[in-house]
Amino acid sequence: MALRPARAPDLPMTALRALEAAGRLGGFAPAAAELGVTPAAITAHIKGLEARLGLTLFSREVRGVVLTEAGVRVLPKLTAAFDALEVAQTALRQEASPLSLTIGTLPSIAQLWLRPRLAALEATMPGLAVSITAMEAPPDTRRDATDLTLFIGSGGRDWLVPVAAPGWTDGPRLSDATWVGDWTTWHRALPGEALPGRGAGPVHSLYALAVEDAQSGRGVLMGRLSLVGSALADGKLVEVGGRVPMAEGMQVTIRRGSTAARRVARLLTAWIADADSGR
Repeated sequence: MALRPARAPDLPMTALRALEAAGRLGGFAPAAAELGVTPAAITAHIKGLEARLGLTLFSREVRGVVLTEAGVRVLPKLTAAFDALEVAQTALRQEASPLSLTIGTLPSIAQLWLRPRLAALEATMPGLAVSITAMEAPPDTRRDATDLTLFIGSGGRDWLVPVAAPGWTDGPRLSDATWVGDWTTWHRALPGEALPGRGAGPVHSLYALAVEDAQSGRGVLMGRLSLVGSALADGKLVEVGGRVPMAEGMQVTIRRGSTAARRVARLLTAWIADADSGR
């Protein structure tokens, strides 16, 4: 009877994940942040893997750790394998819950544009369950559960317009940290129009906070029409200056190609297009 050769024991999955993340991200600390563990745990996983293999995977240098030549050769295979594993896991989740979606987007878009539209979105697809994940940048791997992303990108379209509370007459110019340059962009496009407000005011880390300040009469905000359009329609804000078109705006990207994801992407894209004319 033919004997099957003994199968080599599997290497620890947690250690392989630590190796892949640390190699891809260029350090133990960012790998720990992505995997939700401590840098010490990443170090322990790598050391254990190196001891088990009898192979050095990272060289320790003054500025941090660097993959060895062996590590560099293996990293693309590990990255491809974990990407493929995530795709397979996502496919299983979609089989179990075909109408469950996660949308990753900027906090400002999540609060001011997407969240108010969830009811209408779910009404078009009975049973649809949408989760929103606020993030500062689109994910760069397939390791997360995001089905769609909604971010600002070139090739889109939006409008800059100064906005303030009804009856506003004076106060500082409000900004948010990400788009603090919008005031300069607007003024360069309309050099003959005086800047509303009196000097620079608070710079918020969240755009929604700047919008709240403007609605409360604490100043004038250089608004992005897609994000302040609802407040304008409700009369909570009014335009106090001319509109300037921008060559960037919200864009939808499909990361998981399920039927539900494609339908939602079409709906979101249509709503974005409705605003492109400046309403």
